[in-house]
Amino acid sequence: MNKSFIGLAAGLLASSLGVLPDDSFADTARERAKRRAQVSGNAGIDSPGDYSLSMTHDGIARMYRVHVPHGYSPTKPTPMVLIFHGGGGNMDLQANDQYYGQISKSDSAGYVAVFPNGYSKLASGKFATWNAGNCCGAARDRDVDDVGFVREIVKHLKSQLNIDPNRIFADGMSNGGLFSYRLACEMSDTFKAIASVAGTDNTRTCTPTTPISILHIHAKDDDHVLYHGGAGKERDAVTSFVSVPDTMVKWSRLNGCNAVPKRVFETTGAYCEVYTQCRNNVEVKLCVTSTGGHSWPGGNRVRGDQPGSTAISANDVIWDFFRSR
Repeated sequence: MNKSFIGLAAGLLASSLGVLPDDSFADTARERAKRRAQVSGNAGIDSPGDYSLSMTHDGIARMYRVHVPHGYSPTKPTPMVLIFHGGGGNMDLQANDQYYGQISKSDSAGYVAVFPNGYSKLASGKFATWNAGNCCGAARDRDVDDVGFVREIVKHLKSQLNIDPNRIFADGMSNGGLFSYRLACEMSDTFKAIASVAGTDNTRTCTPTTPISILHIHAKDDDHVLYHGGAGKERDAVTSFVSVPDTMVKWSRLNGCNAVPKRVFETTGAYCEVYTQCRNNVEVKLCVTSTGGHSWPGGNRVRGDQPGSTAISANDVIWDFFRSR
């Protein structure tokens, strides 16, 4: 295992995400029941429930989980959200409802939730990363075709489920958020909008074929992906991150928005700003929390010495943004 991958798993993209051995999780009865109901391989998806699927893409075995909400009907076009875990994490961690609540949000909002697994050197899929351009870890170093992997997931699920092609979205945490920006750059013809939590745009090239809505959520005191840019704690393992303000300016320009954002929400510990009058009626939005560090606002995982912000709920803010597109 190379030095950069070890640093990644131990530093920014593992410790920052609170990655722990699986046996450290106090699984709920609901989580255990979900695992029993999972279907391995590429069996058909035809009803609500949880499925584990796999494929070989670009010579690499890849995995992903799918949650079909309890209200799903094959006669009704349904939104789909692809959700990308942080670096050093895996699909099971991101799909753990006890910590992120994204399965519950899928059920209450009525969208199909998809949890792909990043590239890992381990058969278990643990300690996985995403190739987001200038970050991160082994996925970047091997130039893994994660974008192609996502294209195949979308293609397969559209053949299995009644997915609304105009309401396909992506969001992610940290390295997963960085990767969501790459999808905005390279798959704007597929995704209606993306949301990134604690991960800025560090793509090497970016030429979206059509305007795409962008939501960014970030804590001012994030000490891993620094709000104002820079290397954070793990320079060798990761990269010198683009700042949040520079990311917002980039996407407001790419989408042809007004140069000055408008404050649209403010509460104790958080505010949101929107760049308006963008091409094709898209929107670029930034929500900032005062505290919370490198975490998912409203989530239940404590990282480092402080809990995540409770001033906003990332799940609620993201879905409100997606459903308004």
